[in-house]
Amino acid sequence: MLVQTQFRPESAHRVHGTVADTMEAAGPQVWGDMTVEVALSVMAAARTGHLVVCDDDGLCTGLVTRARLTAVRDGSGYTDRIRLRDIADVTAPFASPLTTRAEAERAMRHRRLGALPVVDERGNALGVLALSR
Repeated sequence: MLVQTQFRPESAHRVHGTVADTMEAAGPQVWGDMTVEVALSVMAAARTGHLVVCDDDGLCTGLVTRARLTAVRDGSGYTDRIRLRDIADVTAPFASPLTTRAEAERAMRHRRLGALPVVDERGNALGVLALSR
């Protein structure tokens, strides 16, 4: 099992500006073949509410939240064969670090997303933008 951890940038506490100024560290990055139970364990150990899901090349393919994993695990169709690639929000949009925070938050509210992966032009996860409550 491979997991990468990135640290919170110093600028993470700013309120205005671009996504790069306000994003949180991407946190653990996991691969799509991880099971739901292992992903929940990684989340618990990392004390995070989301995981960035990557492909075999390490490029961000989506994001999965604790709420999504718990709902899948507690669902009637759950089996231990379900992998993150089967349930991750891979159709969710990704933000560029140059996107304004206001634009990103509007898009997240419109799509009812609590978190949005921030990726570079190659698809590498740079961080995650979480909606302010």
